[in-house]
Amino acid sequence: MSAHLDPALRHDIVLLFDVSDGNPNGDPDAGNQPRIDDETGQGLVTDVALKRKIRDVVPEIKPADPRFGIFVEAGHALNDRIAEAATAQPTGSIQDKQRWLCERYFDIRMFGAVLSTGQKDEGKKTAGAGQIRGPWQLTFARSLHPIQPIDHTITRVTQTRRSDIDKGESTEIGSKWTVPYGLYRGHAFYSASRGLKTGVTSDDLQTLWTALAMMFDHDRSASRGEMTLCGLYVFTHDNAFGRAPSASLTQRIRLQLTDPDKPARHRGDYTRRIDDADLPEGVTLWRGTDLWV
Repeated sequence: MSAHLDPALRHDIVLLFDVSDGNPNGDPDAGNQPRIDDETGQGLVTDVALKRKIRDVVPEIKPADPRFGIFVEAGHALNDRIAEAATAQPTGSIQDKQRWLCERYFDIRMFGAVLSTGQKDEGKKTAGAGQIRGPWQLTFARSLHPIQPIDHTITRVTQTRRSDIDKGESTEIGSKWTVPYGLYRGHAFYSASRGLKTGVTSDDLQTLWTALAMMFDHDRSASRGEMTLCGLYVFTHDNAFGRAPSASLTQRIRLQLTDPDKPARHRGDYTRRIDDADLPEGVTLWRGTDLWV
């Protein structure tokens, strides 16, 4: 088995993706403007947005596979799915319900879930099936440099209301936010001990790496412009505990602007360097995606 597919080992991950003329993650509290760090001007993409993309593409990779259901899915109430576990394990403990759910839902197995909602059983103080801490945790992604969101005024040839047409109006004006270009970086971490508890397999990890590589290709939207996974780098330790701190590994992936005086408009405007000649003993690096090669 390749090291990056072994669920019994610890993995530290670096993700690099870019956006061209699109909105990678709108902020509903700011009129759907691209998320931004107000102090530095750097763009942000939440972990929730990235996990949504993973959740959406996993069923495409594993169609009709009963082990690869998605728990957090549009059109399905979470309490109903938690109740299914209670029905399947009527005399079981919370741990039995959690195992049942982990076996059926990829995102619970990998990301964890809050399962303590719903109606309390008679005589019990808590509801649902407790909480599961997932083995794979993802940070916000942050652009390497400040972004410059642009508000575009757009028009369309039809109105929303019939009364506007009756008044003689022929166009309607709206707006659209885009980022001309941004290269974003995020980190993820896989805990082998938690993976053992949720039942993660090598097939799960292979599915995760595939989902990361393909998630933007199956999430196309005019509002998001062109988004591309540029780099997926997995540092794998030879045991569950790890051989080195995560930060000492992830910082080995370095990027800098080739011409600092020129605004970046393509990943080729960045030089990518990987310091892997002197990795700690027991640590290997797998390059799942590397568009600089």
